[in-house]
Amino acid sequence: MSAETRPDDAAARIRGAGLKVTAPRLAVLDAVADHGHLDADAVHARVAEALPGTSLQSVYNVLGALTDAGLLRRIEPAASPALYESRTGDNHHHVVCTRCRAVADVNCVVGEPPCLAPSDGAGFAIHTAEVTFWGLCADCQRELAG
Repeated sequence: MSAETRPDDAAARIRGAGLKVTAPRLAVLDAVADHGHLDADAVHARVAEALPGTSLQSVYNVLGALTDAGLLRRIEPAASPALYESRTGDNHHHVVCTRCRAVADVNCVVGEPPCLAPSDGAGFAIHTAEVTFWGLCADCQRELAG
């Protein structure tokens, strides 16, 4: 269990979001905090280690509830399943390896959130920019060079 989501802290965060504290919610929050950028199947595999018999549908339901409550963030890189992470509220971005699909966080591109300003906001009060960078991760670069 990560220091970020000790059981008491995770329970307090869940309660603070107005949700009931349950074992599946604690397990999902812990799995995502420990590993980050996981799809539902990977979260399910980690949760099932701690809570055998937990269904994939249950994990999807918990992921949805925790995302709606702002405790998790859902990202959807092109041609990838939805991924979940525990880093929320800072409008950071992501870089995805085009070879192995590894995902890493990228801090705000320029200035304060929303980081980028469109040339025409079409009358919207913009608060978030979602940017995905694509390239080769360091491991794939070494593998291709070697």
